Amino acid sequence: MWNTLKRHGYLLVCLLALAPAAAWAQDGAAPAPAATGPTFNAGDTAWVITSAALVLLMTPGLALFYGGMVRRKNVLGTLMQSFIPMGIISVLWVVCGYSLGFSEGGPFIGSLKWAFLNGVGANDLSPYYMNRGEGTIPHQLYMVFQMMFAIITPALISGAFAERMKFSAYCVFITLWSLVVYIPIAHWVWGSDGWLLKEGALDFAGGTVVHISSGVTALVACIMMGKRRGYPGEEMRPHNLTMTLIGTGLLWFGWFGFNGGSSLAADGLGVAAFVNTHVAAAAAMLAWVFAEWVQRRKPTALGAASGAVAGLVGITPGAGFVNVSGALAIGIITSLVCYVAVIYIKAKMGYDDSLDTFGVHGVGGTVGALLTGVFAVKVFDVGADGLLAGNPALLLAQFKGVGATWVYAGVVSAILLFIVDKTLGLRVKSTDEDAGLDLSQHGEEGYAF
Repeated sequence: MWNTLKRHGYLLVCLLALAPAAAWAQDGAAPAPAATGPTFNAGDTAWVITSAALVLLMTPGLALFYGGMVRRKNVLGTLMQSFIPMGIISVLWVVCGYSLGFSEGGPFIGSLKWAFLNGVGANDLSPYYMNRGEGTIPHQLYMVFQMMFAIITPALISGAFAERMKFSAYCVFITLWSLVVYIPIAHWVWGSDGWLLKEGALDFAGGTVVHISSGVTALVACIMMGKRRGYPGEEMRPHNLTMTLIGTGLLWFGWFGFNGGSSLAADGLGVAAFVNTHVAAAAAMLAWVFAEWVQRRKPTALGAASGAVAGLVGITPGAGFVNVSGALAIGIITSLVCYVAVIYIKAKMGYDDSLDTFGVHGVGGTVGALLTGVFAVKVFDVGADGLLAGNPALLLAQFKGVGATWVYAGVVSAILLFIVDKTLGLRVKSTDEDAGLDLSQHGEEGYAF
């Protein structure tokens, strides 16, 4: 009896297990799972995630690049001026920065509809793909990729007034500057309803938005704040050029994400931007070193670093819009013009741009943006032909973009610096400047020996 019950029990269990399969077979197939959201391109998403990380790495790279060029007593203060934007600007970007810069609102600024990332989800499609419509990556990824650009831009400005600005004043200034200078210009160029975009101006990865805006602000800041104590008579050599060269390498490495990632896709456009970035930097480094060799009889490590960064700056606006021969030309021309600005124009005009932020980023961004209007060739479905391809209208649009950025960034930055100076005071006391920013602003020393 017991064995019979066991056999019947096993049979019942088998029948129950097979029943669902039989029902599915009767319908022909298992029911499809419910839809969970849009389908992203895995390759594009992976590339832009990687690129965002590369762009963030550029800011610590900039800290080392700048930190090695100051005197030993100011190394930590200089490093902090690059590190602190990673906190301040990230929070600002989440609260309202991304929304104002990239949501639709008007030709000059966006709206607050995406404030606190409302509606900016990891499961929503990016609204922009090189301004060609809906993208293939998550909206939240596009937001964080743009955040990394917003972080490094105010950090670039710090090189102009290195060794003399209050840390408290710096924190307030970069917050205000990002809100009323960087974000509006980003909207003009990259917002779907931005006025410079509609004028036809091209900026692939930030020639105007990042480099001209920061470079022009740097010039205004160093003039308004005045020269460092003892400049130019006192010896102010870089204290650690090894650190500067390491920083240059990290900047060069990160720039592949800066420019190559701005394709927002793992495609031919991203490859072209990647290759053009490297070629322009290499050509620019050699041009600067050659110019030094001819003029001073000795090629310097600082010159090699400066030339490489000048080339990276110059190719940024046109990285996805020119071919390799155009990238070579842009790298060489930008480097030589920046060399003249740093070696001759700064001395002639007498301003103390401590680490040559204006000479490399302001001048290099301007030259690169204009040369994009000369060498652009529409190979992919973005951009336009430039002057050499028979389209002078693009060069005119580039002049508009450069001119508008120069005027707006210069005037508004001067107003902000004036306000901060009258409230907090921009510059440290003379005794604090003599002691160094490390001790006077942070109570620490970079080297404990």
